[in-house]
Amino acid sequence: MEEFDYIIVGAGSAGCVLANRLSENPANTVLLIEAGPENSNPMVSIPLGIGRTLTNPALTWVYMTTPEPGNGNRPYVWMRGKMLGGSSSVNGMLYFRGQPQDYDDWVALGCGGWGWSEMGRCFREMEDHELGDDGVRGVKGPLHVSVQKEKTPLTEALLQAGASMGLPVKQDLNRPQQEGIGYSPRTIKNGKRVSSADAFLTPVRQRKNLIVRTGLFVTRVLIENKRAVGVETVIDGAARPIRARKEVVLSAGTLQSPVLLQHSGIGPAAHLQSLGIAVVQNSPSVGGNLREHKTISLNMRLKQPYSLNRELAGWRLYKNALRYLAFHSGPLAATYDVNAFIRTRPGIERPDAQLTFWALTMQPGTLQPETHPGLMMMGYPLRTESQGSVLISSAKPQDPPQIKANFLTTEYDRRVVVDLYRYGRRLLGQPVLQPFLGEITHPRGHVETDDEILSACLAADTCLHAVGTCRMGADRDSVVDERLRVRGIQGLRVADCSVMPTQVSGNTNGPVMALAWRAAELIQAAGD
Repeated sequence: MEEFDYIIVGAGSAGCVLANRLSENPANTVLLIEAGPENSNPMVSIPLGIGRTLTNPALTWVYMTTPEPGNGNRPYVWMRGKMLGGSSSVNGMLYFRGQPQDYDDWVALGCGGWGWSEMGRCFREMEDHELGDDGVRGVKGPLHVSVQKEKTPLTEALLQAGASMGLPVKQDLNRPQQEGIGYSPRTIKNGKRVSSADAFLTPVRQRKNLIVRTGLFVTRVLIENKRAVGVETVIDGAARPIRARKEVVLSAGTLQSPVLLQHSGIGPAAHLQSLGIAVVQNSPSVGGNLREHKTISLNMRLKQPYSLNRELAGWRLYKNALRYLAFHSGPLAATYDVNAFIRTRPGIERPDAQLTFWALTMQPGTLQPETHPGLMMMGYPLRTESQGSVLISSAKPQDPPQIKANFLTTEYDRRVVVDLYRYGRRLLGQPVLQPFLGEITHPRGHVETDDEILSACLAADTCLHAVGTCRMGADRDSVVDERLRVRGIQGLRVADCSVMPTQVSGNTNGPVMALAWRAAELIQAAGD
């Protein structure tokens, strides 16, 4: 039987960081397991290759949520990356740290060691920011961060419109004071995507003490006498155990880490017993506290051709593909144009919503650009209060879990959605934008009242930023403690976005990598 010091399950945004850091010590043997393939598909490195990768079942996990009122009583499709790099290999590449208060709030909830003093340092240590070190940004780290370089009269007008609304125009949106508008920070270098695998795994793959296995599906954690001793994998339909001398670390994400715990007998006892799974540790909160950014979007027709729509269709697509192949530049090398962090009402202490603008609009229900020039505005509340759940649906590990989002179940969430939509409409109504903007093409019909805005939100998608299902905390009901150790089980940790007790204020990819950077420090300290 194979045996390693550390087994990391999931080679996504967190797992690749952990593999890098834990294998720094040549005395540690580290196994990184990924159910998907290598991230060698040529579309992965192309920033706008997401139109192909997200629809490729070999590269993505596809989950269906439960129909419920918060999603218009229809199921949503939630996708996650299934390859080295995980979702960092298929995401929109936006890089936001969140607000310092987000992490200090975790400390207030009992998560000592996770405040901004520690997390800000982790961001700086892992960053290689093209704007240089100014005491906030980091340089010479493994993760390259750049700022969207493609500018047009339309995007410049968007910045001016934000300024007319009182938003500071910022060269770098990742400042301690988050409020402002600016071009998107992103994980792109020289026109190529920088996934977690690119930044943290590829440079250290030659280490003899680091083994990476792809195409290997983990069904459960092996537990003996309340201690994790390894994992069970499936090869050619047969179960194959792999032993861990020190620790097993789950980094399978918000949707899959709680599923693995539940299949291992760690979770709500009554639910596990109803499926015939022996209870190892009654942990009612496993799979609970699911928090996701619920979006609302608006598309507008443009009067002028400052849009990517026509550049991604017909002969222009072939021209831009050749340009990318030759120079790694042009529309295929870019991502979302402009982002803004806003306070939806006067007197709010800090931004409570995010707006994203992109001169690219899709035909309804597809990933195909519209035929006319268009601008998309998308927004969501930064710190959702509504909570959903992820529970296994059977004792078979291959069966999909039951995901309940419970969107818009709190008055706070409903109010922020309404206010951010109206704020965005006012921004788009600024005089500087009127030479560019035509009529609204989505949502259709009259969307003015609170109920009409909420109805439009029900039909919208999410940002795929789910967190919280293996909540960290100091209370007995938390799934992991402040050192990410699973309560009641020795030698088992969870280190991914599922441990976040609350949401971070922005996109999750950067914070998940910083969280894993910090987690590696805690694991290394325990192993010394």
